[in-house]
Amino acid sequence: MIPPTLDFTAFLSWLEESPLGNWGQTLPEQLSQQLRSERWGDMPEWNETLKRLPEIDPLHIELQTQVAIGDISLMDKGRRLALQATLMGLHPWRKGPYKLFGMHLDTEWRSDWKWDRVLPHLEPLDNRLVLDVGCGNGYHCWRMLGAGARRVIGIDPSVKFVYQFQAIKHFSGKHLPVDVLPLGIEHMPAKLAAFDSVFSMGILYHRRSPMDHLRELKDLLRPGGQLVLETLVIEGPQGTVLVPEGRYAKMPNVWYLPSPDTLIGWMRKNGLQNPRMVDINTTSIQEQRATDWMTFESLEDFLHPDDHSKTVEGHPAPLRAVFVAEAPF
Repeated sequence: MIPPTLDFTAFLSWLEESPLGNWGQTLPEQLSQQLRSERWGDMPEWNETLKRLPEIDPLHIELQTQVAIGDISLMDKGRRLALQATLMGLHPWRKGPYKLFGMHLDTEWRSDWKWDRVLPHLEPLDNRLVLDVGCGNGYHCWRMLGAGARRVIGIDPSVKFVYQFQAIKHFSGKHLPVDVLPLGIEHMPAKLAAFDSVFSMGILYHRRSPMDHLRELKDLLRPGGQLVLETLVIEGPQGTVLVPEGRYAKMPNVWYLPSPDTLIGWMRKNGLQNPRMVDINTTSIQEQRATDWMTFESLEDFLHPDDHSKTVEGHPAPLRAVFVAEAPF
């Protein structure tokens, strides 16, 4: 059963008339299965958090240069502090930042910095149907909408992230064509071939089979659609791949870190056209760090204390690259 605080009614209605119409026959049951309360022991508290959010007309929404909802004049300091206390019920907040009625929700990641690196290399998103795989709480979904997308669908199997997205959408007027669903890529219909743009950012290295992930991404794109892939890489010639035996930067679920040329070869082998690297960037402790909204360990704790060019395990420090390619016609 889908909790009433998570309302997918408008999305399911749109789905029936969309190019994805067949998906609507199975999606309600998928959502019910993913949202079973026995799987998520904190779900009652998350539901209460959403119920406590005030009803207020935002008057102003800015998505092109940031995610800012609501005019500061609509909330005094006391109400902003109360809103902050309520939203802390969904701690930790990892992707952002957000600004709500003048309140700065300072997340672990400066996800806006990643978006600034990605945006110049995109096919224009005007009027495009977009899928964001592993979207977290949907920060980049909002920015995709702000860049002109017709509709944005984010998927992420972590249900707390879906609640965080719903908390932000609560203040947007709830009518905007952007949704985050509690699904993994494995829940998507096979060979859907429907999306104009598909994003996979920060996901590939968590997949036990990167080849399967690349094939799944390609199969979600319409002919000629664009894939945007951002992932951890290591330096080295074609054929270089790091397979950490234990943890990588304290993460237990990192499987493969290829060199850029290796990954381009993988993309080409899976039928993606003209794969190319468009950006490469060493992650800094200013881009990923602990904040009041994410009080656990962060990047500085994952790096070697005497040498930030290495992780605590001695691997090369996180180096992230952005690749783009097109689905074949």
